[in-house]
Amino acid sequence: MRFRAQDLFISVRNSLFLLPSRTSSRNFLVTGGAGFIGSNLTLALQEKFPNARLTVIDDFRSGDFKNLAGYRGDFVAQNLATLDCQKQFGEETFDAIFHLASITDTTNHDQFEQVHDNVESFRRILNFARPTQTRIIYASSASTYGPATEASVESNGAAPANVYAFSKTILDNLARRAAAESADWKIIGLRYFNVYGPREAHKGVPASMVYHLAQQIKAGQRPRIFKYGEQKRDFVYVKDIVAGSILALEANESGIHNLGCGQARSFNELVGILNRCLGTKHAPEYIENPHAHYQNHTEADLTNVRKSLGYEPRYSLEDGVVDYLRWLYPEK
Repeated sequence: MRFRAQDLFISVRNSLFLLPSRTSSRNFLVTGGAGFIGSNLTLALQEKFPNARLTVIDDFRSGDFKNLAGYRGDFVAQNLATLDCQKQFGEETFDAIFHLASITDTTNHDQFEQVHDNVESFRRILNFARPTQTRIIYASSASTYGPATEASVESNGAAPANVYAFSKTILDNLARRAAAESADWKIIGLRYFNVYGPREAHKGVPASMVYHLAQQIKAGQRPRIFKYGEQKRDFVYVKDIVAGSILALEANESGIHNLGCGQARSFNELVGILNRCLGTKHAPEYIENPHAHYQNHTEADLTNVRKSLGYEPRYSLEDGVVDYLRWLYPEK
């Protein structure tokens, strides 16, 4: 039987339709995926890439299985600081690794535990990704900037005031060193500012001030903040953090970027916003600040991340609080 050129073209064209699309072939690994930000990111990836394979690694120290309601992927319950990723995954390759696993309690001052677990977990991820130069998108922190009085720029030197911030500074150091090995290996660090939103309640004390103050006001209590409520935070809604993290999938270069709302708002302002949203008028109760090293001002300069990732936060503090409270207190 003889084939015409047109028949051959049609045959090849039809066979192409049988090949998996770029979206369907994607394979993502999310460490810390049962935690606050990690679970929001995991579920957003599942929605955006419905045919992708997803695997979460989490040891539940700062996560909860309830955060992953509706999750359809795989789950590895392991301590990443001691996990042999090569043995665990064999020849499996990933399109990207989102590394969010961390001891997130900044009041945990056990220097060995904080530095060992946070740094060694990242080192293992780097070593696992190095042979295939798998893209890594990892959670850094605004805490690396230390005390500030104005917007923090990525070029500012690190000035960690606690061991958690120190551990994140080491992650940034390792990321820069690894990225310098090859221009083809994309490693993107995201310095999260003061994140709030759904799926954080399980964290307890380390949960955001937005959550804690809302709970106090909802219970009919005066919201408790440090004297005299003029400390300022870059409160950033978790949906913006997730959007920025997914944008990093398309980053053309390695780098470390701020992810925040881009505004510094006082705790007094936050109390006012919560009162308006909840229909209450509870005046703050000012208490002493017991923390010797406390960031009185956090604010993200977004110039670099706007240019590099096209990131633009959608939620002001007012809009984010409204959306969050709808989730926290759904109408019965």
